[in-house]
Amino acid sequence: MAGGRQRAKELSKSCILLIVISGMERFAFKGVASNLVTYLTDVVKMSNSSAAKAVNSWCGFTSMLPLLVAPLADSYWDRYPTILVSSFLYVVGLVALTSTSLAWARSPTSKSTRSYPFLFWSLYLISIGQGGYNPSLQAFGADQLDDDHDQDQELSCSNKEECKSTNDQKSLFFQWWYFGVCSGSLMGVTFMSYIQDTFGWVLGFAIPMMAMVLSIALFSCGSRMYMYKRDGAFYNHKPFECIAQAFKATKSMFMTCGITHLSYKSEKVELELQEKPLCREEFDSIEGLEDQKPRNGVHIMLENAKVVLRLLPIWTLLLMFAVIFQQPATFFTKQGMTMKRNIGSSFKIPPATLQSAITLSIILLMPLYDKILIPIIRLITCDEKGISVMKRMGIGMFLSIIAMVIAAIVETKRLEISRKIGNFESPSGTVPLSIFWLLPQYILLGVSDIFTVVGMQEFFYNEVPVRMRTMGFALYTSVFGVGSFLSALSISLVEIFTSSKGHSWFSDNMNEACLDKFYWLLALLGALSLLLYVVLCKCYKSRTELESENCK
Repeated sequence: MAGGRQRAKELSKSCILLIVISGMERFAFKGVASNLVTYLTDVVKMSNSSAAKAVNSWCGFTSMLPLLVAPLADSYWDRYPTILVSSFLYVVGLVALTSTSLAWARSPTSKSTRSYPFLFWSLYLISIGQGGYNPSLQAFGADQLDDDHDQDQELSCSNKEECKSTNDQKSLFFQWWYFGVCSGSLMGVTFMSYIQDTFGWVLGFAIPMMAMVLSIALFSCGSRMYMYKRDGAFYNHKPFECIAQAFKATKSMFMTCGITHLSYKSEKVELELQEKPLCREEFDSIEGLEDQKPRNGVHIMLENAKVVLRLLPIWTLLLMFAVIFQQPATFFTKQGMTMKRNIGSSFKIPPATLQSAITLSIILLMPLYDKILIPIIRLITCDEKGISVMKRMGIGMFLSIIAMVIAAIVETKRLEISRKIGNFESPSGTVPLSIFWLLPQYILLGVSDIFTVVGMQEFFYNEVPVRMRTMGFALYTSVFGVGSFLSALSISLVEIFTSSKGHSWFSDNMNEACLDKFYWLLALLGALSLLLYVVLCKCYKSRTELESENCK
């Protein structure tokens, strides 16, 4: 009993450490990403639409990469060595980005299109590092809650109380994980935006780099504290040995992917396992056959593909939420640059700082959600969980649509004031409307984040088997990756269409632009997506429901 208590205490420490590390990584990433559109327009001298598309494409690529890395981390590399290797690439990218800003600061006259490749290579190297780092770190954190013998949490629970306790613990982990992520994001957005606007971009990029180096050092120091995945190939405490084994596994993967040697009986068992989830009584009897059957990378990928295809409709309908969430880092920021930002006689609010309202609202309201809202909903619905994950995501989607409606109304008012004061022709003219009028749209997006983003993490985690947990988190991040690309695509299409009419909605002169119309378009597309989502939820059956049906 004492050993169990000590072990639980160590696991608690490991979870807390990993949450802190995730917050530090978010500080580093948001310190670069939140104000990147300003860097591209003011320093690199890109147009507003080009800068917005570049930021959206970069964020999209960054969020999509986990889909490529996750299957390898789940099946061959394991999470621990993946985190170490990808974090190294992450730091190299940050060092390259800092070097680029330093070179441009020393030789301002050398800025030209020839400097673009190195800048974007450094950004995409950060993407490659983060592609393996983020999903592996979160899955590794969730692993700390599992027992050594756990092969599938739903199958290993001996009773409903044990399952409920474990699920509650994981749900709490996801909430605190997101709390840590938002805390790091808040510091990155507020502190780094001020540093970049006040002291320059060299220091503004160097601080995130140092924060990432420190997070790697902390992660390495906790090696003896972690619980390692027991159903994977690696579970020792020697980082360099783990990395060496990961490279050996990669070589083995390419050698075995082309080899298929299955008997008729093994093929039949394979098909039966793919056609329906196993109930507990069947699991033990099938497990022996499963161990005797030769398995290679091709069969693992086929099994994983079937799981992904079942989740694809829900994944698709969440994309508009992700598109809406790209606006604060792009057009919301450019919009704020034209508004009254003074506090007192000397201090000016950096426009990117308002993104902190999203994370701040999450940090403040997350405890209220768990302690007040959920108990009230439990009383009303008589449901122990309070609100299902599907409903939680739907509520967040609805709130994001309301946020875009408010954004459109505020932008319409800003343009009206600009016309009245005769500021319409001035690209750099300031409109006498306080930047704090943008706060409601930021805060509503933060509230929607509490519902949808945390719900997405829990949904994709629960709907995949244990062997695909890294892939589950990759599916979650890829929603925002594809959403970023769709945002860039929508900007391009709207710009082509409106420019052909003689007046682009994304004019470099923000007082001539028509962002209000673009916001209305996003609100309309979001409403259509939500409607289809509600219809799909009526038909969707969770993994737990399918297992229960097949056990009857």
